[in-house]
Amino acid sequence: MGEIEGTYRVLQTPGSRLGVQKTTGVSTLEPGQNLCTAMASSPAKTHERDLPIKIQMLDNTVEVLDIESKHYGQTLLTEVYKHLNLIESDYFGIEFQNIQSHWIWLEPMKPVIKQVRRPKTTMLRLAVKFFPPDPGQLQEEYTRYLFALQIKRDLAEERLTCSDNTAALLVSHLLQSEIGDFDESEDREHLKTNQYLPNQERIEGKILEFHRKHVGQTPAESDFQVLEIARKLEMYGIRFHLASDREGTKINLAVSHMGVLVFQGNTKINTFNWSKVRKLSFKRKRFLIKLHPEGPYQDTLEFLLGSRDECKNFWKICVEYHTFFRLFDQPKPKAKAVFFTRGSSFRYSGRTQKQLVDYIKDSGMKKTPYERRHSKVRASTRTSNTDMPKQSVPFTEGLRTPGSPASAAAPFHSVHSSSTPTPVLPIFAETSPSSLDPRTPYPRMPEKNTAAPAEAVGRKLMQQPGSPMLQGLPVDHPQLSSLMLKSPLGLNPMFQVNLNTAGQGSSPLLSPVLSDAGSAKIEEDDEMKRKRYPTDKAYFIAKEILATERTYLKDLEVITVWFRSAVIKENAMPEGLMTLLFSNIDPIYEFHRGFLKEIEQRLSLWEGKTNAHVKGDYQRIGDVMLRNMRTLKEFTSYLQKHDEVLTELEKATKRLKKLEMVYKEFELQKVCYLPLNMFLLKPIQRLMHYKLILGRLCKHYTAEHRDFADCRNALKEVTEMTSQLQHSLIRLENFQKLTELQHDLIGIDNLTAPGREFIREGCLYKLTKKGLQQRMFFLFSDMLLYTSKGVTGTNQFKIHGHLPLHGMLVEESENEWAVPHCFTIYSAQKTIVVAASTHLEMEKWMEDLNMAIEMAKKSTEKSDMLLENSVYNRSNRSSDEVSLEQESEDDIHSSRSSLDRQSHHRANTTMHVCWYRNTSVSMTDHSVAVENQLSGYLLRKFKNSNGWQKLWVVFTNFCLFFYKTHQDDYPLASLPLLGYAVSSPVEADGIQKDYVFKLQFKSHVYFFRAESKYTFERWMEVIKRATSSPARSSLLLPKDEKDSHTD
Repeated sequence: MGEIEGTYRVLQTPGSRLGVQKTTGVSTLEPGQNLCTAMASSPAKTHERDLPIKIQMLDNTVEVLDIESKHYGQTLLTEVYKHLNLIESDYFGIEFQNIQSHWIWLEPMKPVIKQVRRPKTTMLRLAVKFFPPDPGQLQEEYTRYLFALQIKRDLAEERLTCSDNTAALLVSHLLQSEIGDFDESEDREHLKTNQYLPNQERIEGKILEFHRKHVGQTPAESDFQVLEIARKLEMYGIRFHLASDREGTKINLAVSHMGVLVFQGNTKINTFNWSKVRKLSFKRKRFLIKLHPEGPYQDTLEFLLGSRDECKNFWKICVEYHTFFRLFDQPKPKAKAVFFTRGSSFRYSGRTQKQLVDYIKDSGMKKTPYERRHSKVRASTRTSNTDMPKQSVPFTEGLRTPGSPASAAAPFHSVHSSSTPTPVLPIFAETSPSSLDPRTPYPRMPEKNTAAPAEAVGRKLMQQPGSPMLQGLPVDHPQLSSLMLKSPLGLNPMFQVNLNTAGQGSSPLLSPVLSDAGSAKIEEDDEMKRKRYPTDKAYFIAKEILATERTYLKDLEVITVWFRSAVIKENAMPEGLMTLLFSNIDPIYEFHRGFLKEIEQRLSLWEGKTNAHVKGDYQRIGDVMLRNMRTLKEFTSYLQKHDEVLTELEKATKRLKKLEMVYKEFELQKVCYLPLNMFLLKPIQRLMHYKLILGRLCKHYTAEHRDFADCRNALKEVTEMTSQLQHSLIRLENFQKLTELQHDLIGIDNLTAPGREFIREGCLYKLTKKGLQQRMFFLFSDMLLYTSKGVTGTNQFKIHGHLPLHGMLVEESENEWAVPHCFTIYSAQKTIVVAASTHLEMEKWMEDLNMAIEMAKKSTEKSDMLLENSVYNRSNRSSDEVSLEQESEDDIHSSRSSLDRQSHHRANTTMHVCWYRNTSVSMTDHSVAVENQLSGYLLRKFKNSNGWQKLWVVFTNFCLFFYKTHQDDYPLASLPLLGYAVSSPVEADGIQKDYVFKLQFKSHVYFFRAESKYTFERWMEVIKRATSSPARSSLLLPKDEKDSHTD
């Protein structure tokens, strides 16, 4: 076998983030040498013949630059950046096509003539090389303009694929930035002569409809909107590299700020986060990813590219992306070998993102003001005016794409608006589009033009309606139009200029990814709110009702708006099922929309925002709850039909292939952050929440309080409803869990068989000939399944064996096998030895197994026939023989294949979290978790950061989901909490604030700050109850025992 040709170890920075200890990489520069001195000492002769190089800029203009024939690529890059007066240059690069027509990045440390085969005739082009996850990290308006041009190019070249609605919205913002406000005849003429999309005539009507809504929007705002929409698309910044997996399945590889991505077609099927990657290497055509070991074995993934050159090219891009986004400093020099070298010496030699931001922030350079004008003009030159004031532009918070459980502990970051005490003035272009020559460069805006009309323009801005925001999902049904138009102006950022004197320090936009700008202001505002708002506990309980109601309404919209749109678009659901599903849930959704408005109005009065002189009459919530609980009783008949809805939906997905595909594809959408059928249980679960919250209110009030009687009566109403639906909810939760597992397990046909109940799922280590092997176990009322999970592909688990509970025996066997937390399971088919991660985990499993075995003995129905019909049979082994079998090659390959032929699933379900955290969850835990759901704004801080970030946080299904605001349709990131410990900070943490709780799992530490003592205690309570699972499952107890058996 040949040697590895190129390696790049990521071992020094596993899971490293900005804000932790510094890490270093490797560079090819000599010791004591930097990039500039390296270029100056290059072997190029000073009197060589000049070489004319043609470069296409991002606005499609072509510039010719003369460089000496043996100059390095860095010389050409420097000349281009200097020509454009581009400050944030490290995000960009120059690319060219090789003989195979593949786009290759120009390397700074190689002579141009050694990279470009025919430099005189080859057209090079400027392009964005590194795509940050958030446009807020781009601190210059000019840089954002160039990024918008890159998005425009990607749309035209069909690299940025998206729905027609999204494409039309993007083009409408590009139109607004280039030709100004809507004029139908001018728009149509412009679209005839400018091709933004292939076959754009097909959606021209949608483009014009969106453009009509952007009246008054400045070019800078339009650029920002383009970036905001584009960054939420799955194909944002993605460049495909054709490859195949071990089985020969055709796939596409790509790299982003997160890590290495795997696509099948245009669908992302896996992400290998940088925190999980230990080493990247290539050997001829094979690209190898070595991951940090999960459990007792290591994992190396292998992909086959078209040629060695393609493989090396992709490896180089991965090296550069990792260094740019993950390291603090430019890599240190690498000592050169004396006699021979082994493998490629390529390393990234530019500035990292952290260095780039620090350079702009700390170098003392004056930011050159730059104003975007309505005109289709050249961007190849840029004028400067050093007398102008500095500018800073506030943005909405940033996005980090949700990833796998392995990456869920890694933070996501958001951008806070710049906060300075100086006056803030909006910018508007004062020149009409028709008065500008399209070939002239953008002029700088004089200071006198900005200050004069500030008040008038500010008033005008406040009166303008917000532009609709498309979240990158297909929205083609008329029922969604209201959703598209309900975003307030606050969601669409207003570009502003802070007027500072020259002597004041600049306040450029800083992302909290890289700094803590804006945190002081947040804390000041928070203190002001605490002083201004009521402090009564009843107020905070009412505020909890409001926060959780907002989340609940968003959950209903997943079904009533988003899923409806998906099935209507594909015409995938039979009319009868459509009627059954939506006729039951639509009335409930409409009721809660009105209920939410009532709660919002009451809280607004309670806080004294309006009618302050009579607010005392409104410092209560019981009357609102009583009135609406009585109305809600009328919907009990709808809730009782949810059993039928779930059953019929599951039958239809099995019967209709088209519906099954739509269902599975919808579960991959960001808006569907939980298993789809879990949203159908929300209406009944919400009644349980009302009962608990009203119970807390009644406990808080004295009997003489004017709100007590209404709260007590409301509690009676909701208790009556929950008592009718309690049995139905237990049955539905079990059915929902079985159908979820049915989708995630390979090798079982009929998991939802009548009478089967789910008891526990979790990770155990099974003793085999190879030693202890990690396996996922699933305990049901009639059988025990054990499975394995592939490293890549579908995230499904493949069944390796099943054991019927009838006749099973469980014994502790630590002493016999000398393995900690070990126990033996004897069954009629085989005997297996397993080990748990802790003694408590072993006790939970043994207790649940013994109880399930006892219940199986009492059961009149034997499960043997059921098992034969549902599970693919494996091997039969004598009952007294301990199973130390070695899985066949077929089993191992199929469980680890890069692309299983099955559908693709989310990686943040409880089973996947149990797998990565070596823990288990019972059905009792799930039931307790349903009662412990919470929503609200929290301030979050990482272990090594200084600032606090305000986020909308939703806790459900053992997981924290993070949003920018409560109005967002899908979470930016998630943090599964199984395995985490919740506590108050200790003195060593250095937290000097009140109402702060700490979450910790191994080295991952997060701090969250609540607004009041009540809110703090509630968050601590729900997280503790949901993550500290009891040792016994009570769902299988007979009815007479259930009353006495509590958590």
